[in-house]
Amino acid sequence: MSDLFEASAREAYRKQAPLAQRMRPSSFAEFAGQEQLVADGRTLRRMAEADALRSLVLWGPPGTGKTSLARILAAASGRRFVAISAVSSGVAEVKQILREAADALALRQQGTILFIDEIHRFNRAQQDALLAGVEDGTVTLIGATTENPSFEVNAPLLSRVQVLVLEPLSAEALRQILQRALTDAERGLGASALRLARRAEEALLGLAAGDARTLLNLLELAALLAGSRGQSEITRELVLEAAGKRPILYDQHGEEHYNLASAWIKSLRGSDPDAALYYLARMIEGGEDPRFLARRLVIFASEDVGNADPRALPLAVACQQAVAFVGMPEGFYALSQCAIYLAAAPKSDACGSSYQRALDAVRLHGALPVPLHLRNAPTGLMRQLGHGAGYRNPHDDPAGHVVEEYLPERLRGSRFFRPGSRGHERRILARLEALRRRSTSRGPDGAQAPRKSGADR
Repeated sequence: MSDLFEASAREAYRKQAPLAQRMRPSSFAEFAGQEQLVADGRTLRRMAEADALRSLVLWGPPGTGKTSLARILAAASGRRFVAISAVSSGVAEVKQILREAADALALRQQGTILFIDEIHRFNRAQQDALLAGVEDGTVTLIGATTENPSFEVNAPLLSRVQVLVLEPLSAEALRQILQRALTDAERGLGASALRLARRAEEALLGLAAGDARTLLNLLELAALLAGSRGQSEITRELVLEAAGKRPILYDQHGEEHYNLASAWIKSLRGSDPDAALYYLARMIEGGEDPRFLARRLVIFASEDVGNADPRALPLAVACQQAVAFVGMPEGFYALSQCAIYLAAAPKSDACGSSYQRALDAVRLHGALPVPLHLRNAPTGLMRQLGHGAGYRNPHDDPAGHVVEEYLPERLRGSRFFRPGSRGHERRILARLEALRRRSTSRGPDGAQAPRKSGADR
């Protein structure tokens, strides 16, 4: 009676489970996508077929098959499958599982697969509790994470596992999952005989964004809306209604933050305003702090545009002030205006590279003495020592420029600032070259000046 009751309870639970859970693949034949891992001859398929499964960390976005693959591997290997979530489990539970796994291995010669969902949420002590069991083979660990294991899994544990990368599911893989859910009468929606309009399918594939769980959840809700209204077809309008305002996948403190910020800056640097606006919108919709976005624009204005367009920095600072004053959501106007301007502006990294050359000289030569004629002389003693002697003010010259030496003796002739030839820097370069020609042709007294020495740094 007990077995019958448990079987009945499992069947009732299965029928009430979400469509995404009911349609979870149970074999490689049913699994769609991730061909780089599960196709014939690929890593996971070879491991399963050779019964040579080793501890793994499956790294990929949500809904790409990490949990399903762990269950398929356990079934293919005939090992016990124990699943826990790093969100709700601790060291005590991990140690208990390791003891039970050791007993199963000793008494029944049966190995155990320990699946830990969101393993990146385990702290260092919790991860360390796994080391001995993974090292001696008491358990085969399969961890699932959406975060980069290089940052979230500690080095000792990472050295004992193989990291496999899962990609967002392709449109073709999502289409296979969709068709299976629509036609499977036992687990899916096949019994309802609902049709799926072509534009509704396109909407589902687009909204899913490579996530099978999102795809099936949207399909299930759209089917529920269609049934409640007596419709035999799932339309695009029903899909969009089911989707509502979907949250954008984004983690302000995770790898996605750094990936998007990097793509945004590189798009700005590459003078692609369309890509810059796309990544900006992704970050804003994902809830990124607008102060971070404005700060990056201010940095970019000097780092990557600089004097090729001197208006870039004032505009970026104005953007930062506007965002702070206006706030969000209207702050996106200033952010998008500034991003478009900076993307379209001529580019120069001369400000940063020139400073770096000057810094290299400081570090190489140390605190060289300031030339006497450039030193301030507020006291009689300092004037007697020659401070300020011979200094000539450029404002006193009709041309506004005098032939003078400003660098310390050991650095005479050094060139730290090297303007480019784009935008306003062309004018800066032309003026500096004219002044240098004047300096080399005339000495302080108007006579021909000797050639200066020094490294061109």
